[in-house]
Amino acid sequence: MHTVAVLALDHVVAADMATPIEVFGRARLADGRRPYRVQVCAATPQVAGETFTIVAPHGLEALREADTIVVPGCSEKASPPGEEVLDALRTAAAAGTRIASICAGAFILGAAGLLDGLSATTHWAAAHRLAETFPRVDVQPDVLYVDNGQILTSAGAAAGLDLCLYIIRRDLGSAVAADSARLSVMPLEREGGQAQFIVHAQPPVSQGSLLEPVLSWIEDNLVQEVTLAEMAVRSGLSERTFSRRFREQTGTTPLQWLLRARVRRAQFLLETTDHGVERIATQAGFGSPTAFRERFKRVVGVTPRSYRSSFRTNAF
Repeated sequence: MHTVAVLALDHVVAADMATPIEVFGRARLADGRRPYRVQVCAATPQVAGETFTIVAPHGLEALREADTIVVPGCSEKASPPGEEVLDALRTAAAAGTRIASICAGAFILGAAGLLDGLSATTHWAAAHRLAETFPRVDVQPDVLYVDNGQILTSAGAAAGLDLCLYIIRRDLGSAVAADSARLSVMPLEREGGQAQFIVHAQPPVSQGSLLEPVLSWIEDNLVQEVTLAEMAVRSGLSERTFSRRFREQTGTTPLQWLLRARVRRAQFLLETTDHGVERIATQAGFGSPTAFRERFKRVVGVTPRSYRSSFRTNAF
């Protein structure tokens, strides 16, 4: 039987901890046997959660005996993990144990040095901080999970469920994973990645910036053909100077800003109207439905139709 050790640290996120316990604990083979034994372990007998206290039945020695270790995320109130915890994770990794993190659990793996030179992900809202804290890690903010073979990481919240189902499929095949997905009332594979859940806000521009009037004008004229020359004229600058100032203040180009603004408008329309894709393409300023679909999927990670089915309100 494959042993999964779930590491509980102070201020552990309850959902992150519960996901591997439930998914691996309920997995079953075709003959009804349980393929996984799940153990909760901690550095101390009691672990303080946000709204509860956990009495952990196993200590860190369980990490040495585990086939897979899952590290849930902790809240921002948590202190950095102690060296005892980090050493236990390093020892397990050196022994070849598979180690996976859920959400902010990636920060714990990063602190142990287990992500150096690897790709990794975490909740999209924390991806920038993960990249700044651990510059040797290639942070992938738009995916649901990353598999490096021995070390795996997942994005936030429900992405931990995606990762656990993926591990089951890797271990035991699609049939067992599909049965686990049905028990979790979850598709075995979700289309797209974290990008579909990110509010694609434009980079901030300082109040009083020379660009403010131009950006407002762009937002008001998305359905029109907006050219670099028109933007430059409205700013009172040459095209070359305008492009340079624009990148300095926003970190992107005028064209990319315009396309993101159009995608954002399309997201709003998909969520709040029953307009067809062709009409939304026009309303958001795309030249054709095909161009709209291609750009939308490139930015958001899923098709407009899939996005609508996930995020449309019940107002219509």
